[in-house]
Amino acid sequence: MRFHFLFISIFLIVFWSCKTSSSSLTQKATLISVSSRDGAVRYVGRIDSTDRDNVRIFWPGTAIHLAFSGQNAGIQVKDQKGENYFNVVVDGREPAVIKLDSLKHWYELATDLPKGNHRISIYKRTEWDHGYTDITGFRVDGHFLPPPKPSGRVIEFFGNSITTGYANQDFSGEDRPDGMKTNNYTAYAAMTARALDADMICTAKGGIGVLVSWFPLIMPEMYDRLNPNDATSHWDFAKITPDIVVINLLQNDSWLVEKPEYVEFKHRFGDERPGEKDIVAAYKAFLELIRKAYPTTPILCTLGSMDATQSGSLWPTYVQEAVKQMHDTKIQTLFFPYKGTSGHPHPKDHQKMADLLVPKIREMMGW
Repeated sequence: MRFHFLFISIFLIVFWSCKTSSSSLTQKATLISVSSRDGAVRYVGRIDSTDRDNVRIFWPGTAIHLAFSGQNAGIQVKDQKGENYFNVVVDGREPAVIKLDSLKHWYELATDLPKGNHRISIYKRTEWDHGYTDITGFRVDGHFLPPPKPSGRVIEFFGNSITTGYANQDFSGEDRPDGMKTNNYTAYAAMTARALDADMICTAKGGIGVLVSWFPLIMPEMYDRLNPNDATSHWDFAKITPDIVVINLLQNDSWLVEKPEYVEFKHRFGDERPGEKDIVAAYKAFLELIRKAYPTTPILCTLGSMDATQSGSLWPTYVQEAVKQMHDTKIQTLFFPYKGTSGHPHPKDHQKMADLLVPKIREMMGW
């Protein structure tokens, strides 16, 4: 599927103000506003709703769904750093893109639509290191309808940059960290969820590993956080129980265990490289954490499509051995073939991964 992204410049939506022109929205219809916590809005993901004035979003792939009758809609947002990007999908069309700044603004979601009922879905493209986003309200020039109902299917992904879609739209070969080059919506996890008509929870961060990461945090320390930057902020796993969990980790470990000079190697291992038994034990320990969080949920352990699955790599065998030692029939494996190119996967590579993952999940779940 080909996406054409329309960049929407940052600006205050003039038609929301009291100083509008004769063609303004306020002269066409009554403005209806709701808070970000209103029942007209449905959120998907690890959402922080502890503040009564806003809903805070951290994680890539977090989704917001609403429906309304009218022609125009907007969202009020304050971004922590002004670095986050969101996709806006109106009535199932190709996404437009909003880049946020660090001031509290109204942003257009849709303008001059045909009169009638419409659906809007908003998806966070970027990773949580770009800062959090506070959603404070929504407006339409008509009235809100009940939000689109979920299918009832939920998939949670635990992963690294492959799962977040890091640099998947950087075709220069430089794998630049610019948020405009990262699009979680066109990563294999989001593609898979849409193909299966499932909600997605994306508990992932570029550079993270099971034993060691490119930064101090590892997945066994992050997997249960609501705010990924706060070790005291715990996610309540009872809030959402996924139908299936998909894990795609160890790519970063495969690089970093070969870098004894790196600061995080020394932090985690001292001067001694972990052996095969250590790697298997660490992956198994993480599986045990996920099994404790979700006692009966099927788990699919994947790896790839970067060089951890290239020919001759032992890393898939570590995953298989850990799964074997779990003695759990609800845990299976699937490995994505090495894409054979440098850098992170591009959307076409992610689509190949989704094409393998979708039938595997259908087989496991009977969907």
